[in-house]
Amino acid sequence: MAARRRARARSGAVAAAVRGFLGALPLPAAERRRRDLDLAGTPARVAEAWLGDLLDGYGEDPAAILAGAMPAGGRDLVAVTGIDFHSVCPHHLLPSRGLAHVAYVPGRAVVGFGQIARLVDCFAHRLILEEELARRVAEALVRHLGARGAAVVLDAEQACLTVRGERRRHARAHAQCFLGAMERDGKLQRRFLALVGSNGVRPPLPGPGRGEGRGEGRRSR
Repeated sequence: MAARRRARARSGAVAAAVRGFLGALPLPAAERRRRDLDLAGTPARVAEAWLGDLLDGYGEDPAAILAGAMPAGGRDLVAVTGIDFHSVCPHHLLPSRGLAHVAYVPGRAVVGFGQIARLVDCFAHRLILEEELARRVAEALVRHLGARGAAVVLDAEQACLTVRGERRRHARAHAQCFLGAMERDGKLQRRFLALVGSNGVRPPLPGPGRGEGRGEGRRSR
């Protein structure tokens, strides 16, 4: 019951903030009265979307997601490519969407492919930069799964770059992170990047990459 009360209070606070935001916008009075816009219901809808879909990653624990690990039957590369994701830029609160490609070299354990997708969402559904997203997914695989190496390549369309500022609507932003064996072993990197390329994504150049990112366009703050 206490958790439900806190959730209702949080939703009400977000809705109130959205109501104030809408009130501060320079909308003509006629626009505010249009029945088809239904602005009166917008604050509650926005609160539900942000708390339930865009920032629900704060309620997820990466260690718990990876807790259902199984003994590894081998030590070869494990990769999941083409994981669609969405996130929100903390600088302008604008969305990004794209594909995540994740690989790891098992230590003593492996997890189901679905848990890798859930791990991406756990961090993507927060206020987070693309570079940080790549790093945190890779670090979670090393820390919580005991992977001997991990790699993440992200390819996304950033609304911060496509609808504001430079407004380069065809630009894609790329970030990558290589840790452990995936950082040291060029052969493993090439095998992984070949899989990334098979998804129709031009893979970034291999190389050391603890949180290293490659982007098209500069980041505006």
